[in-house]
Amino acid sequence: MEMQPNRTFVPKKQAVFEPFFLIHFLTNPVFMKILVTGADGFVGSNLVRELLKRNHEVVALVYHGQDPVTLNGLPLKICYGDILDPASIRDAMRGCDALVHSAALLDVWPYYSELQRKVNVDGTRQVMQAALEFKLKKVVFVGTANSYGYGSRQNPGDETRPFNSGKYKLGYMDTKYEAQQLVLSMVKNEGLPAVVVNPTFMFGPYAVKAGATLMIDKILHGKLAGYTPGGRNYVAVKDVCVGIANALERATPGSCYLLGNQNMSYKEIFDAIADVLGVAPPKTAVPALAVRLFGLVVTAIAHLTGRPPKISYRMCRISLDENLYTPAKAIRELDLPQTPIKVAIKETYDWLKENGKIEN
Repeated sequence: MEMQPNRTFVPKKQAVFEPFFLIHFLTNPVFMKILVTGADGFVGSNLVRELLKRNHEVVALVYHGQDPVTLNGLPLKICYGDILDPASIRDAMRGCDALVHSAALLDVWPYYSELQRKVNVDGTRQVMQAALEFKLKKVVFVGTANSYGYGSRQNPGDETRPFNSGKYKLGYMDTKYEAQQLVLSMVKNEGLPAVVVNPTFMFGPYAVKAGATLMIDKILHGKLAGYTPGGRNYVAVKDVCVGIANALERATPGSCYLLGNQNMSYKEIFDAIADVLGVAPPKTAVPALAVRLFGLVVTAIAHLTGRPPKISYRMCRISLDENLYTPAKAIRELDLPQTPIKVAIKETYDWLKENGKIEN
């Protein structure tokens, strides 16, 4: 596999440092040198800004061939590589004090793929082994809230609940859980100085095409016929990044933290999004049976045509459950902020508009 050489990123036009970072770097000493994998992703793009504000030096590991446009103008070093290639990991990690591993393959279609398992599990193993080899002082693994058992509003899931999302039979959830268990095993048996953080559903700038972007787009253009009976926990991605940075600086190895905020039904989150956008929300409660039948039909069509479905049967199943959690531990131990969800929704929408990612 041909790898691009390590180099400081220079955009096609001359880079201009964001004013805050330039002033901050001139007046404050560097604290830690931190490698961030998946640095140009949703979490990574917000995280590097939080770390730079704290005057950490950041090395961004970006998949080779990618154009990391979300990192333009930032005072950091970009290394191009692949978490499945030990040499490129070591090249990027050399000289670092700490690591945040956020790179992952997020696809939920097809349900399972060998590449997803290689990236999410084998890639995590490679990165953590390099962290041990270079004797890093701090490591944060970015997992997913689904690695813990979910609950209800009255009894939400927490860090003690055993994994119960295996019933959905989705490779993303299964491989992220397996990767988390691998990290915790290395903490216990090999002395890896790692902390695990588990974000819930995030809103905020630099959003990817799926998730929050898709939800906002469909509500903005009236493409959602209704809402399903289930719910989720929602959080601002900027709050998640504060939690990650605080975990990096103060958490004890082996600790795990759910990074979330507000538990909301799908009706409540759709109403909140519609209110921010100034449009009418979906008004029809869709019965569970109809949701399942719809999922079966669109999934069957996807298998016949070879085109990914808008939502698969297994994702429909998830939408019927209350995937609700409490971030109480992270609030208590990591001072996790709790930005109102409507503020995070507006930040998402504003960024999408400003960057031409969504039509008005």
